[in-house]
Amino acid sequence: MGKIVKVEPLNEEVIINTNENLLSVLLKKDLNVLQECGARGMCSTCHVYVTEGEESLTPLNKREKRTLEVITTCRTNSRLACQARVIGEGVVVEIPAGMYLSEIDDIESLIGRRAQEDILHPISGAVLVEAGKLITRSMITQLKETKGKVEEYLVKSEEV
Repeated sequence: MGKIVKVEPLNEEVIINTNENLLSVLLKKDLNVLQECGARGMCSTCHVYVTEGEESLTPLNKREKRTLEVITTCRTNSRLACQARVIGEGVVVEIPAGMYLSEIDDIESLIGRRAQEDILHPISGAVLVEAGKLITRSMITQLKETKGKVEEYLVKSEEV
């Protein structure tokens, strides 16, 4: 039987099967979720806040706990959508504001413009460029270094 999950701030509901993860909810709403780590619980690109129904989700696993420890915007109700499976009713998730860094080329085209929303680090969730700030070439250089660190982190994580 399907479970209803509410997505905020969209104020929309999604019906999913029991034991499906919250990531499937986000994807069914056509949200652009990067899944930088391939939905393995090793990045912050599917980080959400569970505002209601935490007891209707599977418990945090070791990998999720480890990843949440490094997310700078983590709260007590934080979960990784790829790891949290829905097992009951009444789940409400809030999507954090901001845009995760994906491709440097996407950001390079924005040099000289102001960021429309916060640009976030894909592993820690830290704000790399604040909303309203001018995107400069030096910021792009920092972002390229960050992207390299992300790729290195994922390779090391796969080896473990």
